[in-house]
Amino acid sequence: MKLTELTEKLENAFVYEDATVSGVYSSSKHKGENWLFICNEKRKNNMNAYIKEAKSNGAAAVVCSEKSDVDIPQAVVKNVRFAYSFICSEYYGRPQDDMKIVGVVGTNGKTTTARLIGEILNANEINCGVIGTLGAFYRGVYEPLDLTTPDPEVFFALLKKMRDRGVMTVVTELSAHAIYYQKLACVRFEALIFTNCTQDHLDFFKDMESYFGVKSSVFCDDACKYKIINADDPYGIKIIRKGLKNVIAYGIKNPSDVFALRIKSGLNGTNFYVNALDNVEKISFGLIGDFNVYNALAAITFAVTQNLPLKNVVSALKGCSAISGRLEKVAETNGAAVYVDYAHTPDGLENALLTLSKITRNNLICLFGCGGNRDKTKRSLMGKVAGDIADFVIITSDNPRYEDPDMIISEVERGVREATWDYVCIKDRYQAIKYAVRSLSAGDVLLVAGKGAEEYQEIQGVKKEFSDKAVVKAVIAEFAVEK
Repeated sequence: MKLTELTEKLENAFVYEDATVSGVYSSSKHKGENWLFICNEKRKNNMNAYIKEAKSNGAAAVVCSEKSDVDIPQAVVKNVRFAYSFICSEYYGRPQDDMKIVGVVGTNGKTTTARLIGEILNANEINCGVIGTLGAFYRGVYEPLDLTTPDPEVFFALLKKMRDRGVMTVVTELSAHAIYYQKLACVRFEALIFTNCTQDHLDFFKDMESYFGVKSSVFCDDACKYKIINADDPYGIKIIRKGLKNVIAYGIKNPSDVFALRIKSGLNGTNFYVNALDNVEKISFGLIGDFNVYNALAAITFAVTQNLPLKNVVSALKGCSAISGRLEKVAETNGAAVYVDYAHTPDGLENALLTLSKITRNNLICLFGCGGNRDKTKRSLMGKVAGDIADFVIITSDNPRYEDPDMIISEVERGVREATWDYVCIKDRYQAIKYAVRSLSAGDVLLVAGKGAEEYQEIQGVKKEFSDKAVVKAVIAEFAVEK
């Protein structure tokens, strides 16, 4: 496509010499022929250096915020971030216009809510694709992803693939970072779902109001048709009070359009009644915990906006079991149960532990760590949560990234010690899991938290193969042989 074609509908775009491009990329290190480089760098010297590198790697043109001194065809735009999203959308033929796009926004619950919507729609013969932390799923295809919400060059390429394979609705997890960087700025959503807002990413957003401000900024009448809001979340109430059109509230405690009652949760799943706009049905599904009731309510609420009969929705949910790495029961040993969960925030860890505490007959053991180069303020908070609820805590390493794992553990330990002295620190995550599993007695429940379905551990910029689920099973198998 021509550079002028990609930018002709973009306001305040000035093209200095046209060019034909065969791809859109945001890394100057990409190698290929005749590709378009999106240069997000605003500092003049750095901008020119990146453009030179891109040109040497085969770029035929560049999009940047001011005219570059480098001799290359270029489009100068006011907002490069928005232009990145817009141009990728144009390059792939605006696939979002041929499908319904649903965005799930929130600190916790995005992955499960998105997958539940996918299950409901596919069970009702509405071909649905899901994009998120666990990857992209559509029509029997699975593609791994590096980010919860992919960058535009990946996202819109995915949408095109989905459209070409007959996908009618796409549900995507929409992270706060993605909103901040305007990754999906040119998408109009059929619906946006707000699950909750609790502490996370304050290393980037600095404070909760700023964090919430970014999340809530997409909930406007211009950006989406339906706004589906958790009425039991204090930040959800703030969105409801904005006076937007087509707001549908869901919840358990506060008055809502869609709500649950008579909730009963056990080892094998959850039962409850749902009232959706005065239609009532009983639901039984394989996920446990009140937080999964909220996730189900969010999915049901969206289904209601699509005029699906509530009986059909309930029937689809019956076939849903634990999402990979989301409070997933992965093993039993010596009369004890082992669960793996992605909980990496104070609220997420609290929800997981409180849920398991209700089904624990003996001791509840929590094994977790905190990631490096992320919000440091949540570490001691998570430690205190674990110490308050669990009977025994094992502090270990998560993804230390470029930080000293001993320092991270000490920050978590400060919080644990506010609540209990029943804990131990074992830096090596494999050895920590081995210690935990071998310590289990009949009736115990072990929660291995923080990484969920991740299959790596990131240390000093290197992602080494590591799966909590695989390690748990390997340790149990090893223990059985020794017996």
